[in-house]
Amino acid sequence: MISSRIQEALSEQLNREFYSAYLYLAMSAYCSNADFNGSAKWLELQYEEEILHATKIYRYLIEQAVPVRLAAIGEPPYEFGTLVEVFHASLSHEQAMTARLNELSDLALAEKDHATYNLLQWFVNEQVEEEATLNGIIAKLRLVKDDGYGLLMVDNELGTRVATPAQPASA
Repeated sequence: MISSRIQEALSEQLNREFYSAYLYLAMSAYCSNADFNGSAKWLELQYEEEILHATKIYRYLIEQAVPVRLAAIGEPPYEFGTLVEVFHASLSHEQAMTARLNELSDLALAEKDHATYNLLQWFVNEQVEEEATLNGIIAKLRLVKDDGYGLLMVDNELGTRVATPAQPASA
């Protein structure tokens, strides 16, 4: 059985994961409206990945017989600026998520909740990949600056992203 502190923290993280999905969907819509369709596709796939992350926490809570409390999801911004600013906003968000997941991992260790700690390590490792990918995209966008052809090339490359197979439901 997991402690009430862990239950509350995981419920909050569940909400954060759903907000992440909502944020990426807003970014996708913004890029689509700006005719950056490759970026819109990339961000929509990111939205789908975040839903899978939320579902992973949801299922863990169910497996642990924790009553699931679905809180309201905050409204994300709808204006993001240039394409590089969209991806900077994404990186900033992912860095905040990394910090929160590290705090949750620390809490799980302090509570001697090794099952939750194990679940959270999957997320911590996922964050390393998320930040590295975004740093790579930002580097390419910085390289091309405001060059229309360069932006088109990067946008087209982002549009080649394919959905990754769903992760296992459990940690």
